[in-house]
Amino acid sequence: MSDLLIAGLRVSRETWDRLDAYAALLTKWNQRINLVAPATIPDLWERHIVDSAQVFLSAPAHARSWVDLGSGGGLPGLVCAILAREFHPETRFTLIDSDQRKAAFLSTAIHQLGLSARAIPKRTEQTAPQDAAVVTARALAPLEDLLPLVARHLACDGIAILLKGKNHAAELAAARQEGHFHCDARPSLTDSLSRVLVMKDIHRA
Repeated sequence: MSDLLIAGLRVSRETWDRLDAYAALLTKWNQRINLVAPATIPDLWERHIVDSAQVFLSAPAHARSWVDLGSGGGLPGLVCAILAREFHPETRFTLIDSDQRKAAFLSTAIHQLGLSARAIPKRTEQTAPQDAAVVTARALAPLEDLLPLVARHLACDGIAILLKGKNHAAELAAARQEGHFHCDARPSLTDSLSRVLVMKDIHRA
């Protein structure tokens, strides 16, 4: 890790230290709140932080508003906010999670890490539409159920960046029965069976 590369992106020592502080904070809180599966903590960097950092690589540099749905432990939202602090400091993040304890973790992490972000402790469908340039989600819901939530908070010219596992093709096929969208399915850096779905022009049938 001495070369200061995260998902192929060269970062400053300050950003690296902030990611490290986030990892320590998540590990500490995970002893009380199930933010990530405990069995994945030993592989936290590869399984969660690098996996989340690759989302940042697909985001447009000009985006100024970013919403992360079902943010939980801040994956990918907090990781992307940390990277944005160095590369796109004008970007403002909104992290939505209905679990009050997880939202408390998000607020604590935002404060301690000095991020341009806020946490909203509400259900995604009950949160006022955010009109965001970027909407992200990781392991939140099947795609056909997720897209209406994404569309609620996405600006008309915005993009969604969604991390999906080995069933991505079946989820895309099911979602196409429910609506129309453009999707660029990019290989995952952390799992050959997974994809980073970069989506736009999302419309219900």
